[in-house]
Amino acid sequence: MNRLALYFLGPRQVSVREEPLSPPVPGQVQVQTILSAVSPGTELLIYRGQAPIGQPVDEAIAALLGTFDFPLKYGYSVVGRVIAIGSEVDASWEGKLVFALHPHESHFTASPAELMPLPDNITVEDAVFLANMETAINFVMDGRPLMGEQVTVFGQGIVGLLTVALLAQFPLASLITLDCHPLRRHTSLGLGAHASLDPMAPDAVGQTRSLLQGACPYPGADLTYELSGAPAALDQAIAVTGFNGRVVLGSWYGQKRVDLDLGGRFHRSRIHLISSQVSTLAPEFTGCWSKARRFQVAWQMLHKVKPSHCISHRFPITQAREAYRLLDESPGEAIQVVLTYG
Repeated sequence: MNRLALYFLGPRQVSVREEPLSPPVPGQVQVQTILSAVSPGTELLIYRGQAPIGQPVDEAIAALLGTFDFPLKYGYSVVGRVIAIGSEVDASWEGKLVFALHPHESHFTASPAELMPLPDNITVEDAVFLANMETAINFVMDGRPLMGEQVTVFGQGIVGLLTVALLAQFPLASLITLDCHPLRRHTSLGLGAHASLDPMAPDAVGQTRSLLQGACPYPGADLTYELSGAPAALDQAIAVTGFNGRVVLGSWYGQKRVDLDLGGRFHRSRIHLISSQVSTLAPEFTGCWSKARRFQVAWQMLHKVKPSHCISHRFPITQAREAYRLLDESPGEAIQVVLTYG
């Protein structure tokens, strides 16, 4: 039996290869993929050759061991069905719909411990957002929004949108988002943002500050998220954040450098820069929280938010080149791109 697997071969080079697929060994199952979600953040860094060569991909995920060197299989949001089981695997796994943190390919083998069965109340289309929903929950946990706070979010790609959907459930004084693309700003308002601005507008920082109230010497947002993936946005994020405010940096810039103005408001405003990345939990949470508990919350939030309406494009795996070209050249036209395997 063969499978189709997506490979990044070099900057802006994607190939879908047919390769042999071995049957599951004892303790493993075989999964047939139904949908996989393309990450327009990390995957575009890889596609453009901007990921740091030699750095480990993700040592916490068995399917993503190795480094960011070409050729590379990548992806981390797959939904499929178990079609075969090896010995030593409970028969109840056969036929289950499952989610996996796994690269884009039509079939794969894994141990049951690497798979998460879909709850009965979650559709395949909503389940494919599980990894990004976990990331959004991680951002909210690390930012710790409080009642009555003013929050800004830079970047309304899919992770930014899911973060806004979660933040909108808090009793915030204001929730302001910024993104270059009108489609994303419109979607952001639909998910609960009070206002959504263009960060490329001539006075975007001033416009954002005008929507924020405060009596302290350096008024601004209490909490700001930088989720755009654009290094210049971090300078803007600091500029709109108020005294003793927190800036949660969820973007991964890869090899892109950041030029910051730290000689103005930042120096006197006691602003906190917080690095947030989903592979781990902040140490202060590990007494009561685990990855399993965070995934449980992510399933609950998927049921509540139902983000499948954010799927803007579907491409067969054989047309993956077109999918990445769309995200690279026309990002304003897409929100969530998925690959199909039917």
